[in-house]
Amino acid sequence: MIGLVAATVAGRAAARRLADAWPGETRVHEGTVAEQVRAAWTGSDAVVCFLAVPATVRLTAPLLRDKHTDPGVVCVDEAGRFAVALLGGHGGGANALAVRVAEVLGAEPVVTTGTDTAGLTPLDTYGADLGFRLAEPGPVAAVTRAVLDGAALRVDADAVWPVPPLATADSGGHTVAVSDRRDAVGDLVYRPPSLVVGVGASRGVPADELDELIDSGLADAGLARESVRALATADVKADEAGILEVARRRGWPLLTYPAAELAAEAVPNPSEVVRAAVGTPSVAEAAALRAARDAGRAADLVLEKRASPMATVAVARLSPRGRLTIVGLGPGAPDLRTPRATAALRRASIIVGLDQYVDQIRPLLTPGTTVIESGLGAEEERARTAVAFATEGHAVALIGSGDAGVYAMASPALQVAGADIEVAVVPGITAALAAAALLGAPLGHDHVYLSLSDLHTPWPVIAERVRACAAADLVVSLYNPRSRRRTAQFDEALAILGTHRPAGTPVGVVRDATRPGQRIVRTTLQALAADPSIVDMLSIVIVGSSRTATVAGRMVTPREYRWLT
Repeated sequence: MIGLVAATVAGRAAARRLADAWPGETRVHEGTVAEQVRAAWTGSDAVVCFLAVPATVRLTAPLLRDKHTDPGVVCVDEAGRFAVALLGGHGGGANALAVRVAEVLGAEPVVTTGTDTAGLTPLDTYGADLGFRLAEPGPVAAVTRAVLDGAALRVDADAVWPVPPLATADSGGHTVAVSDRRDAVGDLVYRPPSLVVGVGASRGVPADELDELIDSGLADAGLARESVRALATADVKADEAGILEVARRRGWPLLTYPAAELAAEAVPNPSEVVRAAVGTPSVAEAAALRAARDAGRAADLVLEKRASPMATVAVARLSPRGRLTIVGLGPGAPDLRTPRATAALRRASIIVGLDQYVDQIRPLLTPGTTVIESGLGAEEERARTAVAFATEGHAVALIGSGDAGVYAMASPALQVAGADIEVAVVPGITAALAAAALLGAPLGHDHVYLSLSDLHTPWPVIAERVRACAAADLVVSLYNPRSRRRTAQFDEALAILGTHRPAGTPVGVVRDATRPGQRIVRTTLQALAADPSIVDMLSIVIVGSSRTATVAGRMVTPREYRWLT
């Protein structure tokens, strides 16, 4: 919940705008300003104060207790020009909230935390989206200061996790440990959610007995309880009071599985007695393995079954799934790249892409990012490289221009990606859409994209598709239309289209849409066929349908609304 605090008519109006924009997320407080702040502080995850910064500081200072639990605070000035992340920039979410507030109010977000202004990964929330916990938060400030002063970090991790990049060195500097081992050593020690505790129990098992068995098992195996992500058991134990109480005490979700599914797990200590009782030869070991594998790409037992008079416990460790994000960068202009694409680029620890596209986004990358670039023609290599690194557990961004799914890298990457990695595709504005916007509204009715490159598709197949689109009277956007050595195919495509639509059909040719050197040519089908030399591989050619017209110098394909007839 986001508490909204205001003292003036303008502030209350701005607060109402946020409440209307975020239904169910906000609470507008009433009363004196001091009363509003106190109520918002105790009842909200974050607070937006429509007050001057000094006033907000004075009102919140007596309420401060712990940066890790206090709500984040954003301060908005009377004119609504600035949204200032005042308190809890990272842990309290104020930095992100300032950006959200600014988007609604048309304000400028003001973020002053050192790592953000320097473009570095913040250490107090490193891996937080994956469930990492800091074993000791105290040293974060000192290590962050050292990093801001140029010190490098050395990462010592039990496994590869899809974390954002850190500026690292092979030796020296401060050590960041990512480990579920109790004896892990580092200036900062992060506990990843890598462990699942499996439990079996007799009916009526006391919660205290289970607690003691779990604690002794974790201690004997040298494992940190902060790395336990869940408790798992058979579904016949889903209502067992002792198990439910242990899950409640520790804040662990309880996962349950049918006996038939647990029986399929290969375990080192099966029991026919257990099979006779619940339908599976293992509960603790099988449930731990199953739940860990569901959360990761593989799982191993790190504590085999141990028993008390009424319970059994086992612990499994998961191998993390990597993340592959396939990012469409848009047509070229930085302001046409989506915010989601920019965030994905900054979050990735490894960037894979065509060299010229990497050059476009290099200034955006977080220090410590590994960049793997290659030239034209290496699409398969890039796809396989990105998937391979993601399979190892890394956070990988595979980039391409326009939209990642339109004649770009999403298709080859997903053809080779397995179910053992997480995949996200970030859409972008593709070249045809950028070109169409520059020409007018040529895609106002049914249209089709066609690539004329016969590098991977035989020309007779492409020609047949052109005939089908021409006969269907579709607007046609031609990708890869003409190269220095491949000219006859474009001529033939225009000839095919010309048999089904008038010679004066409007055609738009856009080269380097939204990039430096952009060129726009509005012509006709007949004129372009007579002189196709203006077209090359950097061009998008949009051929209108028989209904496309030129209106006030713009290409328009009518939507054919009845009210316009």
